[in-house]
Amino acid sequence: MNWQQLISNKRLGQEERHALRHDDRSEFKRDSDRLIYSAPFRRLQNKTQVFPLPGSVFVHNRLTHSLEVASLGKSLGDDVARRLIEIHPELRGTLFEEIGTIVQTACYAHDMGNPPFGHSGEKAMQAFFTEGPGISLKEKVSPHFWEDITHFEGNANAFRLLTHRFLGRREGGFVMTYTTLASIVKYPFSSTYASKHGKFGFFATEEETYKKIADELGIIQKDSSEAGICYVRHPLTYLMEAADDICYEIMDIEDSHKLKLLSFEDTADLLLGFFDEETRKSIRKRIEEEGVTDQNEQVVYFRACAVGLLEAECVNVFVEHEEEILNGTFEGSLIKHISELPRKAYKHCTEVSVDRIYRSKAVLDVELSGYKIMETLMEALIGAAVEPEHFHSQQLIRRFSSQYDIQSPCLETRIMAVLDFISGMTDIYALDIYQKINGISLPLI
Repeated sequence: MNWQQLISNKRLGQEERHALRHDDRSEFKRDSDRLIYSAPFRRLQNKTQVFPLPGSVFVHNRLTHSLEVASLGKSLGDDVARRLIEIHPELRGTLFEEIGTIVQTACYAHDMGNPPFGHSGEKAMQAFFTEGPGISLKEKVSPHFWEDITHFEGNANAFRLLTHRFLGRREGGFVMTYTTLASIVKYPFSSTYASKHGKFGFFATEEETYKKIADELGIIQKDSSEAGICYVRHPLTYLMEAADDICYEIMDIEDSHKLKLLSFEDTADLLLGFFDEETRKSIRKRIEEEGVTDQNEQVVYFRACAVGLLEAECVNVFVEHEEEILNGTFEGSLIKHISELPRKAYKHCTEVSVDRIYRSKAVLDVELSGYKIMETLMEALIGAAVEPEHFHSQQLIRRFSSQYDIQSPCLETRIMAVLDFISGMTDIYALDIYQKINGISLPLI
């Protein structure tokens, strides 16, 4: 792969207007603005990241997480651009200089396809078809579609959200640039290639769209068959992934300290564990000299130091492995290739997070409640899609927004309309619909 082809500002759905565009903003900045002002992006403020939505302590939701990931992604892209232009001066003055904005925009988009209630919501949608009443649909849909819905994936759903032409919308969905769209696809293959972790990059309905983008950008194709397609990643996807990896791991630790799941001492040990002894002493001395005695502020400073180190490490890995990344032979994430000390510290943070954060009562409670809500919504709304002629089905179908093709004569299209509707809900809206379906809540007139 080569950078000149990989970075394209051609827009999906408006290819014929490509040569006519003239604007003081770059096309990639236009992508960024388009997402920030969109309804699906705003809805992230009411979707669970890890912990329940705020009570007395405000912790991260999907929106604040995405903003922080985007900020870090911009730094990663800008620093990589600066370093690689020194190595490849022919890239100076080209669209390559804008990769910081491209990565930032991909980071804004990376969680937009996630359903309510975090990973438990995603699991509930999958389990409806693998363990629940949805099993009966297997013989009524195509094998490829069955793979898609039994592996329902927030990443694939984000690509659909940005590219699919929903009813009443224009061709090309959000009409984003090819490079921005390619940069959000962490798993560039069909669900039929999903490994044990079940991740994939696009539903069958968007497969041709991804192929069109990948072929235009010169992304290497690894495999293709009637069952699906498989490509290597667009190089900038590694930077988007690194920003997400750093933020969710480090910020979850800061949130856990605020919620008193981790003591100050434990939090400090985790965040300073990325540094050698001399640097740790230097960081603590700086805090002392500046008179920072508040423990929350100290944690903020420790977190900033850890994030800064990890950002620099990931930039180094990307630059050092540029050839492998462009050849499609690079294995794993950037985080897995950083220096030994921070790599071990990151691994330790992950282990502590699993043991003391993700298995905590606060997280378990929201997962249990969220799973039940999503399970109920799936059963009621998929049931309405399968048997739309029933009276209660018609009542439920009237709840759907006009953009969802729930009236289609095709069963698969109606099922996807349900998945689109449910995955677009906020936590509170999902709870509201759940209560109304179960007669728990009646509207006030």
